[in-house]
Amino acid sequence: MKPSFVILIAFLSSSVLAQGTFQNLNFEQANPVMAVGGPYAPYGVTTASALPYWTVDIAGVQQTSIPENAPSLGAPQVTLISSAYTLQPPIAGNYSVLLEGSDGPGLPAISQTGLIPTGSQSLFFEAQPGSAALDVLVGSQVVPFSAVGTGANYTLYAANISAWAGDTEELTFSAQESTSGLNNWEIDDISFSTTTVPEPSPLALTGVGGLLFTLYRRLAPKRK
Repeated sequence: MKPSFVILIAFLSSSVLAQGTFQNLNFEQANPVMAVGGPYAPYGVTTASALPYWTVDIAGVQQTSIPENAPSLGAPQVTLISSAYTLQPPIAGNYSVLLEGSDGPGLPAISQTGLIPTGSQSLFFEAQPGSAALDVLVGSQVVPFSAVGTGANYTLYAANISAWAGDTEELTFSAQESTSGLNNWEIDDISFSTTTVPEPSPLALTGVGGLLFTLYRRLAPKRK
């Protein structure tokens, strides 16, 4: 059965609700400050200035600096992508985050601990998918997610996080290793929703998908 248009509009509208105590879910609070020395010179910026409220880990080691607009040539890495980088611009706004898994050991991850809003049913995020898996974790548990639509330059993904509604938990995004080289996931616009993810048929998505996701973009929280 096709989902009704009203239900789908309600689903999109729900994403504008409060995001608990999580901050900088669209990465627009970046104010990059050049790092002195470090492994990413001359492109390194401090993690605190590039990704406020987030921590960055490579192979479980917390990083105090990350590169800006300098994707990896083979090693696992987390890169801040700004609108100045025309080869792979941000998904939306001025900044996105690129999680780069490689064919070697060491998983790149970003994490933030916060209160998941009471009544939350779903977690949404936009991404340009990589060549292998991306893990989304709440606490230590990997949460399955699936594509629910597409935009001009991204796929919209959703995960069921109702089991943690009202809890304070760590939210993590981590790119897995790839046997075919780099596994690059560019992500942006993370949000919580109080509405269960609808499961429209492929025909329904084809017929109204463009309109629905245009509305999603218009209803999404304004970037600061």
